[in-house]
Amino acid sequence: MTAVSAIGGGPSATAASTGSRADRVLVAAALVAAGWGANQFTPLSVVYRLEAGWSTMSVVLVFTTYLAGLVPALLLGCRAADRFGHRRVVRSALAVTVAGSLLLTLAEVSGGAVFASRLATGVAAGLIVSAGAAWLRALSPGQDRGARFGVYATGAGFALGPLLAGTLAAWLPAPAVVPCLVHGGFALLVLVLTARIPEMCSIPGPPPAAPAGDRWSAITHPRFVGIVLPASPAIFAAVTVSYVVLPPFVLDRVRDQAPLFSGVVAALTLLVGLAVQPLAARIDRPGSARATLVAMATVVVGLLVGALAIEAVSPLLVLAAAVFLGAGYGLTLESGLAEIGRLAPPGALPTVSALFQGVAHSGFLAPLLLAVMARSASYPELLGGLALIGFILLIGAAVHAARHAHQDPARPDPTPQELTWDE
Repeated sequence: MTAVSAIGGGPSATAASTGSRADRVLVAAALVAAGWGANQFTPLSVVYRLEAGWSTMSVVLVFTTYLAGLVPALLLGCRAADRFGHRRVVRSALAVTVAGSLLLTLAEVSGGAVFASRLATGVAAGLIVSAGAAWLRALSPGQDRGARFGVYATGAGFALGPLLAGTLAAWLPAPAVVPCLVHGGFALLVLVLTARIPEMCSIPGPPPAAPAGDRWSAITHPRFVGIVLPASPAIFAAVTVSYVVLPPFVLDRVRDQAPLFSGVVAALTLLVGLAVQPLAARIDRPGSARATLVAMATVVVGLLVGALAIEAVSPLLVLAAAVFLGAGYGLTLESGLAEIGRLAPPGALPTVSALFQGVAHSGFLAPLLLAVMARSASYPELLGGLALIGFILLIGAAVHAARHAHQDPARPDPTPQELTWDE
């Protein structure tokens, strides 16, 4: 599943020289390995359903365990790197993700190994995405260039990892084992090759924190409370509904290629989300909520298409829902980052970012909540209910934006590296 790094995180200081191109490629490969490991469970869960008879509740519980490792690691990754060094943290996390993949090979014989695997994978992904992105920026000739390279590398891992895992599971023997071994081998290779990369970061100490009053004014800012926070759960609710909830309902229609189809849905969702983020930046205007409103509307449409896909048992409609939900994910993420980048003073960015991340990651719980509620309502009804809630929040955000249209943001021109939140 997708992961993020804290806004404003990164090295406190950067060496005057930059790393070589090969060094940057290797650190980017570590980001790819993190995303690949995090999302390979998506197509493999189809294998567990078909071959081991896993229930929907079992799948979503294992999926949610990943979140318990991811969020703390994201929040602590840059701090750990500042204390122990980015290279040490990233390489240690690569070793953890290798162990996670090896544990996942035992999925069909040991439920405990699966939970341990997902927890370890979440920790590894959080550490690599946060500390690795900062390390890559330090190695790059420009902060903005390094940040963008990190975004693309992380996005490639999260999107192409499940596609590759699904392909291996569909076309090779031992579908529950081979994809895990391939990922573990790749991560192990990156671990070995990154041993020679220079640290490149000189850490004189943590940056000064904003006064408590500045942090409080940022997190209680009307636009943050009334526009950003109501939309933020949709970020990860959109992607988890797209490739955790929807594909299992059409497995009978794609049974021969079910793992591959699941991987395609995941890749499509995340690649669309990455591709539309520049569109959100073009739509966005300081003092206007139109980028957020468009994002929320896109998620609502995606949920309705998903409900129709389940009702019609249509793989094509699942793919269509993936496009809308992926677009909604990317637009909501980018518009939220732009908004908090404007309203928070530099020293308050970590606090505001942590709150934004926490609320956004609550969307990971969507599959679990739907599975629990499915005892009393059908999935099309539940997705329709989510769409209705999203529409109500959309109307509320629009009304709130109209009332606060002339409230000037505190920071009209955030720098690109401050807005980096790697998916």
